[in-house]
Amino acid sequence: MTAPDHTPVLLSEVIDLLKPRSGAVYVDGTFGGGGYSRALLDAADCRVWGIDRDPDSIARGQKLAETYAGRLGLIHGRFGDMDRLLEDHAVSAVDGVALDLGVSSPQIDDADRGFSFRFEGPLDMRMERAGASAADIVNTMTEGDLAALIRRFGEERHARAVARAIVEARQLAPITRTNDLARIVRGVVPKSADGIDPATRTFQALRIEVNDELGELDRGLESAEAILAPGGRLAVVSFHSLEDRKVKHFIRHRSGRAPRASRHLPADRPPLSPSFRALTARPLRAQPAEIARNPRARSARLRAAERTPAPAWPRHAAHDGAMA
Repeated sequence: MTAPDHTPVLLSEVIDLLKPRSGAVYVDGTFGGGGYSRALLDAADCRVWGIDRDPDSIARGQKLAETYAGRLGLIHGRFGDMDRLLEDHAVSAVDGVALDLGVSSPQIDDADRGFSFRFEGPLDMRMERAGASAADIVNTMTEGDLAALIRRFGEERHARAVARAIVEARQLAPITRTNDLARIVRGVVPKSADGIDPATRTFQALRIEVNDELGELDRGLESAEAILAPGGRLAVVSFHSLEDRKVKHFIRHRSGRAPRASRHLPADRPPLSPSFRALTARPLRAQPAEIARNPRARSARLRAAERTPAPAWPRHAAHDGAMA
């Protein structure tokens, strides 16, 4: 398998913010089709480590690794573990980290992966091809828990109706196919004026739950903080408000703009020094020309920050911690 010809969203903006230079080391924490990795390697005589939890992405990337022999290393794993994964390869610090959150185009376009309601396929959604699938969740979770999940991760106003419809349908037969679930959701969620498919938010919620995407994002931001050298840069592209809100809050608090001290920290603990300097006051958005080429870019938001010389915050420290 070879890496597909795929240009990631906001590619030029990400590269401009990371400022690749010769001799530096970068992490493409969501390797996918290898678009960011290729652009970094073409921009400077640097070294890139591509990380992906999807074994198919790593397999597809082998041809690209051969093309950039000695400069591109591929690691199967989660970007939330990037510092530990890189230490296994004798890398203790890097100069830049790029994260493109959510599901990749190759995953969406593969019907057998079950990520999209646009294709008939198994209701799977597992990036790592392991663990509980979306079908497991919709067929076993209680109605109340399903409603809470769809409301929280999908921001679906009709979550209770969707959960009720799912439970009623599965009493007749297990829900195992993407088209079956999409049809159930469309039966209770009204069409929106913006033309977004009524099943979109429910599928998003299930995918986030199956892959623990928000928990992984928390771990990934902390891992990037731990591995970035002073002056190293973090660039994160998100595609929905839940992701973007986490990135925004992380950068805000780590860069000294927290509105107050955290109630979770001991009163006698000294304030934490800013570990990042924000590079984007507001998220960068795709230009109309890019959106015309790739409609997925419409919802993309890019935030970036630069690592300061201050020590990394303790792992799992509250994101609203006190700052110096």
